[in-house]
Amino acid sequence: MTHVRTTGPAGVSWTVRRLRASDAVVYQQLRLEGFERHPREFRIAPQDEQGLLRETVAGRLEGSFVAGAYGGDELVGIAGFTRFEGAKLRHRALLWGMYVSPAARGGRVGDALIDFLLTEARTEGIEQMILTVAAENERARRLYQRWGFSAYGTEPRAIKLPDGYLDELLMHSRLV
Repeated sequence: MTHVRTTGPAGVSWTVRRLRASDAVVYQQLRLEGFERHPREFRIAPQDEQGLLRETVAGRLEGSFVAGAYGGDELVGIAGFTRFEGAKLRHRALLWGMYVSPAARGGRVGDALIDFLLTEARTEGIEQMILTVAAENERARRLYQRWGFSAYGTEPRAIKLPDGYLDELLMHSRLV
C-alpha cells in the first residue's frame, strides 16, 4: 500500500503514505513537537530523541512501517508499527508513536492513520496489534477503542515524570 486519500469533516482531505528515509527530518520534527507539547501523553522524553542523528531516524523509518498523514505538503500526523520477530511471535505487532498536530485534530487524521496501519498489518499477515497508552489519555483511548482495541491490563507507575508517575494501559486488537 503506497498511499490513500481520505476526507474528514468539512471536506478536509488527508493523504496518508508510508514514510521513508528521505522523510526523516520532517518526521523527527513532528515527533519532537509531540513530546514537547504533550509530555504526559508519551513515554519518550524530548531529550531522549533530540540528539538522534538523521541517519538513525532514517533507519527507524526503513526498519519499521511508519505512516505519515499530510494536509497538502505539511506532515500533520504520524504512527508506526513494528512486527515482532521469531516463529512464535511474528503474528503480533506493536503500534507506536501516534501523534497528530493540534491544528489537524478533530479532522479524523488519527482514524486515517490507524486505518492505513491496520490495513498494511493485515496485508503482512499480522493477526494481533498491541499498544500502550498513558492511562489518563482519554482522547487516545477512545480512538483506539473505536478501532477495536480493548484493554487487557495496566502497568502501574510505568512512566516517571518530575511530578509523579503515570500508569500505562495495555491494549490489543485481533486483526483476523
